[in-house]
Amino acid sequence: MPRVFSGIQPSGVPTLGNYLGAIRNWVPMQNGDESLFCVVDQHAITVFQNPAELAQATREMAAALIACGLDPARCILFVQSHVPAHVRLAWIFNCVARLGWLNRMTQFKDKAGKDREAASTGLYVYPNLMAADIHAYHATSVPVGDDQRQHLELANDIAEKFNHDYGVAFFPRIEPMILGVAARVMSLRDGTKKMSKSDPSDQSRINLTDDADSIAQKIRRARTDAEPLPSEVAGLEGRAEARNLVGILAAITDTDAAGVLRLYGGSGFGAFKDTLAEALVAHLSPIAGEMRRLLADPGAVDAALHLGAERAAAIADPIVAEAERLVGFLPPRR
Repeated sequence: MPRVFSGIQPSGVPTLGNYLGAIRNWVPMQNGDESLFCVVDQHAITVFQNPAELAQATREMAAALIACGLDPARCILFVQSHVPAHVRLAWIFNCVARLGWLNRMTQFKDKAGKDREAASTGLYVYPNLMAADIHAYHATSVPVGDDQRQHLELANDIAEKFNHDYGVAFFPRIEPMILGVAARVMSLRDGTKKMSKSDPSDQSRINLTDDADSIAQKIRRARTDAEPLPSEVAGLEGRAEARNLVGILAAITDTDAAGVLRLYGGSGFGAFKDTLAEALVAHLSPIAGEMRRLLADPGAVDAALHLGAERAAAIADPIVAEAERLVGFLPPRR
């Protein structure tokens, strides 16, 4: 079976977009030691983080992953900084990757913005650490959004150059598992922008910890247009907010946009929003409740993460030790 690896930053309580776009899709991939899911706190500090807030956000993200269905007994769930093999391999990859490759990374350009010179070097070499996250486990399948495809291409370039330079066939090729169209959930206030935790308006997103009243209120206030819902998917063209709400209902009820429109085409948004809110509350309330239960016992969450780190290290340490041997590092004294 292919080994699966994926990671998520501890950047606050996950949103509906994080859930539908990534987390929910990881649950069926659980396959014991062949599936690894990581809270990537080392990636998070490529921009400054308040230390206490980062620690809390890391625990909250882990609790959210468990509440959404990741079972620490059925997969390996851990925190990136708990497994030193990641940074050991990342340094080797920093020396294998070429500046020209990193200069082409569009995400760095987007995140650094106009003040590129003020960006951290960690943000610049972020893709090398991401490559190490995956290759430390010889993982071959990585579920990602389409915006991460370029980083996976770089990870393959790094592996290919390492194998060529040292005359080995050591690191396997990674195949991206690009998630489907239902994965892209947009802002409730602007259907042209992705739903994000960084949006200053809490009304733009559904958080997994929102209660029923908050969810209903946010959906009622969600931006729409004056036209009724179309009867066919083609009628959503140029109607970003309508497309977004239809897509959310389709995803949360495991159908597609065409199926939603067969039921609600010709209707106004009032009744449709009520239906959407009810579906979201029914689906998300158990997750929110389980998160609250888990966070009331942080010691149990931490224990699960530490056990996951031990299992992860048991896989990564021999692989990274062999990579270090291949580049000529003397083995540490035992």
